Amino acid sequence: MTLPSEVDTALPPDLELATSPEDEYLDELPAEVEMSLFDHLEELRRRIFYALIAVVVGVAGCFLFVKQIVRLLEIPAQGVKFLQLAPGEYFFVSIKVAGYSGLLVASPFILYQIIQFVLPGLTRRESRLIGPVVLGSSFLFATGLFFAYVALIPAALNFFISYGADVVEQLWSIDKYFEFVLLLMFSTGLAFQIPIIQLLLGFLGIVSSAQMFSGWRLVILGATVLGAVLTPSTDPLTQSLLAGAVLGLYFGGIGLVKLLGR
Repeated sequence: MTLPSEVDTALPPDLELATSPEDEYLDELPAEVEMSLFDHLEELRRRIFYALIAVVVGVAGCFLFVKQIVRLLEIPAQGVKFLQLAPGEYFFVSIKVAGYSGLLVASPFILYQIIQFVLPGLTRRESRLIGPVVLGSSFLFATGLFFAYVALIPAALNFFISYGADVVEQLWSIDKYFEFVLLLMFSTGLAFQIPIIQLLLGFLGIVSSAQMFSGWRLVILGATVLGAVLTPSTDPLTQSLLAGAVLGLYFGGIGLVKLLGR
C-alpha cells in the first residue's frame, strides 16, 4: 500500500506554472525599502522643492536673454509691427516669455525628480520603460514645438495677414501675439505625446493595437475637436494642420504598439 507521503505530487509539464525565473526576476522590486507615509510625503516635498528651485533658476536665466527669445518668436510674424497698448505691457510679456522658456529649460531636471520619486516603487520590468519613455517623450515634445514654430504659426499668421491685408493695417498687440504663439507651441508639444501614451497602454496590456484601430472613426472626430480646442486661433487651416498631425501620430502609435506584439 502506498502512503500519501509517497504519492508523486509533480505536475505534468503542461500544468506547470508558466512563470520563468527571468519573469520572476523582472517582476521584483530592485530594492524593497519600507517607508512610512510621513517618509513618502517628506520625499515628495523634497523633490517638489528641488523642482521649484530649477524652475526659478531657469526663469531667471531666460529673463536675462528674453529680448533675444522675443525676437526669435517674432520671426513668424513676417515684419508685422507690434504695439505696447498699456504701460508695462512689454515687461509683463517678457515675464511670460521667460516663464515659459524657463519651464522648458528646467523640464529635464523636473523629469529627473519625478523619476527619482517613483523609481523605488517600480519593478525591474517597469524600470526598463523609463529610458525609452523619457527619450521618446522629450523628442516628441521638441518635435511638436518645432512643428508649431515652422508650420502652424506661420500658416495661421499668413491666413490672418492675407485676409485683412487690403482693409486694415497690421498693428498687433504684443501681449495677444505672444499669448497666441506660446499657447499654440506648448499645446502642440503636449499633443505630440499621443504615441507615448499608446505605447504605455499597449505595453501594460490595457488596450491592444486592434482595439486602437477599431475606433478610427471616433479618433478622427476627436482629432478634429482637439485641433479646434488646442489652437488659440479660429482659422480652419491651423486646426486642420494640427488635427492631421494628431491623426498621423495616432496611427503611427498603433504601428509601434503592433511592433511590440500587442
